[in-house]
Amino acid sequence: MAGHLRGWTRELRSPVTLLLVVASVVGGVWAAVTLTPHQDVEVLGQQLSVGAQAPTATVSGPPRIVQIGNTSLDVPDVAIYGPLRPQLTIGPVQRNETAGDAVAALAQGRSPADALAAIVTGFEHWYGWATLILVAVVLGICGLVGSLRVLAMLRFTVRRSGAGARPAVVARRLSRTLTRSTVVALAAALVVWGVSGVLAVAGAQGLRDARSLTDLTGAHHVTPSPVGPTVSGVRGVVIGDSRVARLGGPLAPGAPAEDVACARSTDSLAHQISTAIGDEVLNLACSGARISTGLRGPQQAGGVTVPPQIGRLKQVEDPAFVAVAVGPNDLNWTDLIGYCYAAADCADNFTAGEFGYRLAAFDRDYADLLADLATLPSHPRVVVITSYDVLRPDAQCATVRGPLQYPGLTPGEIQLLADRNAALNQVLTAGARRYGFDVVTPPLSPLCVPDGDGLGPDLQSIQDRYPFHPTAVGELRLTIPVVDRVGVPAPVPPP
Repeated sequence: MAGHLRGWTRELRSPVTLLLVVASVVGGVWAAVTLTPHQDVEVLGQQLSVGAQAPTATVSGPPRIVQIGNTSLDVPDVAIYGPLRPQLTIGPVQRNETAGDAVAALAQGRSPADALAAIVTGFEHWYGWATLILVAVVLGICGLVGSLRVLAMLRFTVRRSGAGARPAVVARRLSRTLTRSTVVALAAALVVWGVSGVLAVAGAQGLRDARSLTDLTGAHHVTPSPVGPTVSGVRGVVIGDSRVARLGGPLAPGAPAEDVACARSTDSLAHQISTAIGDEVLNLACSGARISTGLRGPQQAGGVTVPPQIGRLKQVEDPAFVAVAVGPNDLNWTDLIGYCYAAADCADNFTAGEFGYRLAAFDRDYADLLADLATLPSHPRVVVITSYDVLRPDAQCATVRGPLQYPGLTPGEIQLLADRNAALNQVLTAGARRYGFDVVTPPLSPLCVPDGDGLGPDLQSIQDRYPFHPTAVGELRLTIPVVDRVGVPAPVPPP
């Protein structure tokens, strides 16, 4: 017994074993954190990956949230000591119904315990796999170092003892030495790994009070400043893109340069609503507008710098409602349709990924726009208009075939466009509902559908100058559900 104890003590003091311990701890922990794949979990309707950051040469650091296609954000006011610092990878953020139900539950004061439990379970799975990788790497390091020690000891023994050296004695001595050094190195690595896990859990206790991503990362929202003169005597405002500016419609004689540049026609949505309710409606929509350049930032259109629509909206005194139409321009929808016309099959992984990232970017911009509208002083009724399908998969007409030099659209490609349009509408609808805004689905008939009432098509065809935009009839049909939401003002009683 005393001999075994002396052997362990001698091994613990061995410079080679000490170097092996250092190599095993550093290499094992680094490999475990770096090589272990993140674990996928679903939290608050979002797909998350739970893992750890790559180790750094610092004593402590914050947990981190990484959004795919966006940025990395350190969680403020939380410090974790040791090399094991959690990282959550999320994205793209979606405002789907599951997320909405979760947000509603948090708003009602219910505990986010299920969300935290899912994250903890994911991290536990990650930690278990990382431990196995740690053990494998440490055993590999010990095997490599052990092989070098065997060669060194054999050479030393042969030189010292000559041909009379007994192999059995040398083998026993090597076996004991290598076993002890391996056990010491593995134990040290596991102790450090266990302490790192305890420190990570202890440091992450500050995350238990987080009830949203805003709590974790902080919030930063700068709304556009008011622009232009004050506008009074206006009941409502229309903001958005060419669909509600009514690209392709007639312009008013002597229209201002901005109205001409934005293609604000005399049969726009604002004009149609104004006629229906018998009150003034301001048209701020502009052809080509996106949320970032058009609604929340200035837009260059036809050689004219158009101020941000939200900035102009803030100068309107007490509007009763705001109608909003955004989305397709942010997703470069025209390019997407053109690519499907030109390609034999546009359902490739590259464009699918590109669409996903554009939708994620739109989702973030849309959240800022919704916040702008929700903080308007007069708290107007906000009506969000979704996007519409221009064709059905079974459509058979010239618009489906397209220009002669292109293959045209197949039923599968039309369905792909419809699916992506549905994804856009899901974001539009879910975001609006979070703020209690109204949502209107345009009651427009797709192209290639027979005209049932004799009024003509709702959309401009591929042969028209501005394909897929509403016609005057289509704009009128869109007006009906919007007026249903905003209401017709009661007549003023005679004095």
